[in-house]
Amino acid sequence: MDEKGGEGWAPVMRFSERSAPTRRAILEAARTRFAKDGYDRATIRAIAADAGVSAAMVVRYFGSKADLFALTTKAGFLSLDLTCVPTQEIGRRFVRAALEPWERGEDEAMAALHRSAMTHEDSAKAVQGLLTHQVLPVLKAAFPDDPDIEAKAGLVHAQGLGLIVGRYLLRLEPLASMDFDTIVASVGDSVQRYLDA
Repeated sequence: MDEKGGEGWAPVMRFSERSAPTRRAILEAARTRFAKDGYDRATIRAIAADAGVSAAMVVRYFGSKADLFALTTKAGFLSLDLTCVPTQEIGRRFVRAALEPWERGEDEAMAALHRSAMTHEDSAKAVQGLLTHQVLPVLKAAFPDDPDIEAKAGLVHAQGLGLIVGRYLLRLEPLASMDFDTIVASVGDSVQRYLDA
């Protein structure tokens, strides 16, 4: 199996299929531990114990805690395919897909990560990983010929971070109580302007 490389991501390595059950067990233990303890308090050692392996094995397969966290949160974007969506609808579709888990209050680990990213370098790297390995690939697939898509993805990510902090973490009014469809339409149209620029 190839793990993607890059800043805040697991190094490129090949693992045999024999290791797949162990890697799956580590990922599942990591998802559970991040959800239970939050990003800051979860440790590689605790995740390894939950998975029944050594901490060294977790590091060998997944690199740092930030790398592991990025992989555990990637699943939600794996199924997001915007390539068949009309270009003028991509902004709203992307925003809805990105915010629905937050709207349902499903991911305490993700909330903990965003809270700590301002003060912890490891958390900040994990948030960078969300841009590099989730937001950017989805938008690159939708706009394969756009030479500026990396810069546009950065703007989209920044817009999303601001909304997440304001609505879901700080619960600032009137943003916190605003109708979700209104949020999707307004922010989606802003995202669309970035993508069309």
